[in-house]
Amino acid sequence: MWITVFLFFTPNSVTPMSSLICGSLAYDTIMSFPDRFSESILADQLHNINVCFLVPAMRREFGGCAGNIAYSLKMLGGNPMIMATIGTDGEPYLERLAELDISRRYITTVKKSFTAQAFITTDQNNNQITAFHPGAMSFSHQNSIRDIDEKVELAIVAPDGRDGMLQNAEDCAAKGIPFIFDPGQGLPMFNREELLRFIDLATYVAVNDYEAAMLMQETGLTEKEIASMTKALIVTLGERGAEIYTGAEKIHIPCVEPDQTIDPTGCGDAFRAGLIYGLTNGMDLPTCGRLGSLMGAIKIAHQGPQTHSLTATEIASRFEKEFGYRY
Repeated sequence: MWITVFLFFTPNSVTPMSSLICGSLAYDTIMSFPDRFSESILADQLHNINVCFLVPAMRREFGGCAGNIAYSLKMLGGNPMIMATIGTDGEPYLERLAELDISRRYITTVKKSFTAQAFITTDQNNNQITAFHPGAMSFSHQNSIRDIDEKVELAIVAPDGRDGMLQNAEDCAAKGIPFIFDPGQGLPMFNREELLRFIDLATYVAVNDYEAAMLMQETGLTEKEIASMTKALIVTLGERGAEIYTGAEKIHIPCVEPDQTIDPTGCGDAFRAGLIYGLTNGMDLPTCGRLGSLMGAIKIAHQGPQTHSLTATEIASRFEKEFGYRY
């Protein structure tokens, strides 16, 4: 006798692919300057700057590249596992991650250290001046990817302590974990040989246009050459969208028009969350880039890097409306 069994799966019943998010956890103090920096700084006095910016609006947010990426990735339906270090003042952050159901298994508390702190002032033109205290982030090398016994579909080596980033790249390669090299504002910490090593080990490289120019200057490589050493080079261009370079082509990713422009802090991290979600779910590169672009547009309409809140269904619906197809 034959018995036919029908199994019905819904998106929520499928176990999401695990992504390892290596990077910083930080508290961001975000301030808004209702004028332009350029009107407060005398061009002929750059050698003797002594300025004070009055910032009527200020708020403290949960931030750091790893926290920001994981936040948006979880919103999309991904399964981020953060690898980071926090200080003795990090308990509120750990409680928040628990509420969001984001894994804290690979987060280490460093004694006698503060959690990394960023003080960000944004002017009327969305220019930013940032002061950053690394704190516990400087000890990120105390974590080790080699100790992970879970299957990781994709990792990202995002801005973190210098030694930790170098170690994480080597460990991903040793364990056969594909990863995105995302140097961010930490790019100047590395010399030419170290940057070439990162690119050689990485599966993807993700930078903004300024970082791309710096990376090419330091390594002597062109976009095409970096792309030929990896599966893709992704360059975000702000309001001009993004470009994805592969060995064979350059793919333009259009910018998604935001509902409003409030705060650019964390937009690059939101883009990377969309990119990671797409890559771990078998999407093609144009779709991955477009999902990243959409996540950046959603983020910029909110103050702070982790205050936007949509369901995965709402994001998918908005993507279809924007691009005319479902991912």
